[in-house]
Amino acid sequence: MDIAYDPHPDGQPDPGEVVWTWVPFEDDPSQGKDRPVLLIGRDASALVALMMTSKDHDRDHEQEARDGRFWFDLGPGPWDPAGRPSEVRLNRFLVVDPAGVRREGAVLDRPRFDAVVAALQPHLPARLVQG
Repeated sequence: MDIAYDPHPDGQPDPGEVVWTWVPFEDDPSQGKDRPVLLIGRDASALVALMMTSKDHDRDHEQEARDGRFWFDLGPGPWDPAGRPSEVRLNRFLVVDPAGVRREGAVLDRPRFDAVVAALQPHLPARLVQG
């Protein structure tokens, strides 16, 4: 799998875009919810994504880290019509079937994508390679 910024305005999901898809809950993968994710790369015919949230984890940063959850402040973007700031989870990589993408949200600008990739470095599994 290669991490690469490669958005295309063609209606198809591409790395560098925020899209909506089904994300299973960690504690019960048989359940989940439709939520925004940041696509960061491709793995064969699948996409690799990081889940996003509008919940602010800055206040509970130490507790989240103790529980093994690491977040990066992404800020607001056009993927959230309410204009709320978003965070992206750095250490939970999701494999997404392009056919499972519910709707296209927005293209993340290159500087923020690069900042996410830089923050990801300590959390990357060995099989993920930045391209």
